[in-house]
Amino acid sequence: MRRFDGKVAIVTGAAQGIGEAYARALAAEGASVVVADVSEAGAAVAGDIGGLFVRTDVSDPAATEAMAAAAVAAYGGIDYLVNNAAIFGAMKLDFLFTVDWDYYRRFMAVNMDGALLCARACHSRMAERGGGAIVNQSSTAAWQYSGFYGLAKAGVNGLTQQLAHELGSLGIRVNAIAPGPIDTEAHRAVVPAGMSAKIVRDKLALKRMGTPEDLVGMCLFLLSDEASWITGQIFNVDGGEVFRA
Repeated sequence: MRRFDGKVAIVTGAAQGIGEAYARALAAEGASVVVADVSEAGAAVAGDIGGLFVRTDVSDPAATEAMAAAAVAAYGGIDYLVNNAAIFGAMKLDFLFTVDWDYYRRFMAVNMDGALLCARACHSRMAERGGGAIVNQSSTAAWQYSGFYGLAKAGVNGLTQQLAHELGSLGIRVNAIAPGPIDTEAHRAVVPAGMSAKIVRDKLALKRMGTPEDLVGMCLFLLSDEASWITGQIFNVDGGEVFRA
């Protein structure tokens, strides 16, 4: 028997990259998967894994509510939520004191507030099933200088801990994964190759970039019953980039 037979999972930002890897792994373990993304490319992923594509802007409360309603209509409920959606591949590099304010608000609305909006839309449906689990996508950027990207991920960490306490009585666990540098199309679009090579050489204990598949095991573990007494935690999966006491 597969770990997630009979379970329903929503993965945001699942049209490509890390989110796609999560969606495919959950489906392979038996889950019915909702691929939620602003990109229509998510339809191909959903078709491939026998899931449901719902076009979703996670910064829009109405869109996240529609996402949750579609999952319930198609599959009868929601057990898991993976908050992976983010503006990253098209991210502008700028300083906090010079970044265009409208861009900054849009960035934070997707990268930080989106996780909260999705949790707000899904938590009551998860409670109706007796509980469930949420995994938020953080980053090692939260532990080091990374401009407004790092600030958003530090916010995701705080959100993870706050939601863990607010939702624990409903049987809903909330944890986060903080990846180090992952070799995706989005990463290559933002980070120059020379900079990536320097990070690997100077900062990583394991001298290679990560892959989306390197993150899958942690995600599945945190969603599974094997992690039934783990909540409010942020787990670095980073090749030894960040050491925290």
